[in-house]
Amino acid sequence: MKKVFKLSLVMLLAFTVVLAGCGNNNAKNAANGETNAGTNGGTNAAKSDFKFGMVTDIGGVNDKSFNQSAWEALQALEKETGSSVKYLQSKSNADYEPNLNQFVKDGYNLTWGIGFDLGDAIKKVAGENANANLAIIDSVVDAPNVASVTFSENEGSFLVGVVAGLTTKTNKVAFIGGMESPVIKRFEVGFKAGVLAVKPDAKVTITYAGAYDKPDTGKSLAATLYNDGNDIIFPAAGATGNGVFNEAKSRNKAGGAKVWVIGVDKDQSIEFGTDVTLTSMIKRVDEAVKKVSKEVIDGTFKGGTTTVLGLKDNGVGISETSKVNVSEEILAKVEDYKKQIIDGTITVPTE
Repeated sequence: MKKVFKLSLVMLLAFTVVLAGCGNNNAKNAANGETNAGTNGGTNAAKSDFKFGMVTDIGGVNDKSFNQSAWEALQALEKETGSSVKYLQSKSNADYEPNLNQFVKDGYNLTWGIGFDLGDAIKKVAGENANANLAIIDSVVDAPNVASVTFSENEGSFLVGVVAGLTTKTNKVAFIGGMESPVIKRFEVGFKAGVLAVKPDAKVTITYAGAYDKPDTGKSLAATLYNDGNDIIFPAAGATGNGVFNEAKSRNKAGGAKVWVIGVDKDQSIEFGTDVTLTSMIKRVDEAVKKVSKEVIDGTFKGGTTTVLGLKDNGVGISETSKVNVSEEILAKVEDYKKQIIDGTITVPTE
């Protein structure tokens, strides 16, 4: 009997040592910035234990388009899963790296960089924090712990270009970009190609604001373009584009020739109204952010991957509210061009 008791005591002590070892390993992992989710998300933690961070570009979280779409996706994820979400707003390029690092050091399961301009900062932070999961919109970062998501903006912009070309009364339309980059270039060339596909003699004026956070600059550029006879403007300029809407609303309210704005990234008629928004080029940043974030929760997140979303993926397109101001005949034309782009009959230029 005494032998059995001694054996049981030995086994109990051994089991206690094993448990202590596991506890030490978990503490060690936590100290290295790892969570129960592990480097690929995992499913050991409850959904409510996950934390997702987002760093905006200089356009800000309330830009009414790009950054706002991404933040709304994380807010929806929080509501759906109970996960914690937070954003840090960047006032200049110098804020990108420290903002990203703050989320990484605080043990967030996934840190988003929203925008092409964050590419270098994401690359550096990812290299210095191998156990951290990061993701970026609109840029490709070659790192094993970064998921990159880009879009075929040229395809969606082609479709709103078709709308503009078939709607303009003056035969003059314009594009305002934020800052020159491959992403905004895709918006520009796609839009111009769409306009000229249906109206070869139309004049398409291209200009750049040099900023994503200057509504006053957007308003001033829009005034000049409208004064020059352009009756439709397509801004791909973040918060700078809000000034284009403000100028158009003022002109339409004052009377005179009707002018239009084409929204970007999300259905901007929701914010600015259908009285001024002809259509919007939808870019499903929200769906991409939500999808990749859920992969972290599900344990299926894969760094070192690039996802490109175009018309065939429903990653870009035009808003449902387009039917308010765009005729059925024009929308039928748009649908025809959409099918030709998807099946490869038409290749939309990218630069």
